Amino acid sequence: MKPTDEQYSRQKLWIPEKERVWMLAAAVVSLIIMIAGIWSMIHVSDSVLHSKRFEMTFKNYGSNARIALFVVLANYVLLLILQKRLVDRWSSVKKWIIKLWQSIRFLHTPIAIIAIGFIVLHVVGVFMYGFKYNFNNISGLLALLVLLPVPVSGLFRYKKLDRKWHLRLGLGFAVLFLIHSFV
Repeated sequence: MKPTDEQYSRQKLWIPEKERVWMLAAAVVSLIIMIAGIWSMIHVSDSVLHSKRFEMTFKNYGSNARIALFVVLANYVLLLILQKRLVDRWSSVKKWIIKLWQSIRFLHTPIAIIAIGFIVLHVVGVFMYGFKYNFNNISGLLALLVLLPVPVSGLFRYKKLDRKWHLRLGLGFAVLFLIHSFV
């Protein structure tokens, strides 16, 4: 069958339609979380702003981001396990890991968008509380700087224009994120 002019005139969108709905829903959820979080942090009294209670508030945002990022990073770990054929000997485990990887791969982008919302709240909270030049804050700032181009390179990934920058920057962020989280 010959393609019609209508098929040629329609622009190809960057993001596939079935993923676009989930990405939009995740962006809305992330925006709601950020607006509610920033609103609640702005309306904190000055006496509470430099207290342990406020510190726990922005650390909780960081903990929520950490949980979401572990799900996002699990995509690469499970893919590596499957590519290196580390579970070929156990067929029941392999089937389970394939199913898990498929669901994690589907959730990779929406959960990453929500995690970015939590990271924004964590950063805003740190600067409201008072940024100190110590190892923990500097490692977090470096992780944030490496994270900034990751979503952009992820968009280029849909058009196969990223030249593996999404993976490279994502791995760099993962290392800095783990240093910031656990050291």
